[in-house]
Amino acid sequence: MPLYENVFIARQDISGAQVDALADGFTQLIAEQGGEIKKREYWGLRNLAYRMKKNRKGHYVLFNIEAPAAAIAELERTMRINEDVLRYLTLRVDQLDEAPSPVMQSRGSREDRPRRDRDRYGDRDRYEPRDGGGEAPPERSGERPADQGAPSEKVEA
Repeated sequence: MPLYENVFIARQDISGAQVDALADGFTQLIAEQGGEIKKREYWGLRNLAYRMKKNRKGHYVLFNIEAPAAAIAELERTMRINEDVLRYLTLRVDQLDEAPSPVMQSRGSREDRPRRDRDRYGDRDRYEPRDGGGEAPPERSGERPADQGAPSEKVEA
């Protein structure tokens, strides 16, 4: 049987459970038509590149499918009719990748990174006292602190 990859984007205002139910319905449809879903990935709620049907975000789901062409035609017809699906794309591929998709790999590497030691303004110790905690710099000879006025002149009589 031919191999396919399918990605669909669901509306932003439905919940994750509703997206799962929608994906389960598509999985059942493929199974009824004699096909099989090899892999299913939920990529989460992501920003769209441009507004689609008044939505700025969407729930992304990826399917790797092994099914006859008639099953894919029925899946696309069902996605076209469903109001919760904003867009879908189905591609025929030579082989399916069993490894996690690049989207899921980048999500995992982001979680593995250590947290930053600075706050959002670039300061390390935002709430530490500003005196530095060390010794004051040595005063230079010949210079006076700014709070002292002009040197007092001695008048000889």
